[in-house]
Amino acid sequence: MIGKSFIIKNKVGLHARPAAVLVQTARMFKSDIIVEKDSKRASAKNAFDLLGLAVEKGAVVTVEIEGSDEREAMKAFEELVNNKFGEKE
Repeated sequence: MIGKSFIIKNKVGLHARPAAVLVQTARMFKSDIIVEKDSKRASAKNAFDLLGLAVEKGAVVTVEIEGSDEREAMKAFEELVNNKFGEKE
């Protein structure tokens, strides 16, 4: 298992569109991907659960990934965060 913390940088946090992008990306991997904020945990493969975390801009989330392709999945998550989930500000 690997884990890493990230600061969410996009303007409105993980609202519906970036959450959908995250879910679509997470589902490409076999590994289990968990996103945690303020002790609440959600599967990155479930948009409803992700939205329940109420992640705003500037929030710190921790991502834990476990499985055969965990390194590739973490790299993809890092790219999403660094690219602000494809949103323009």
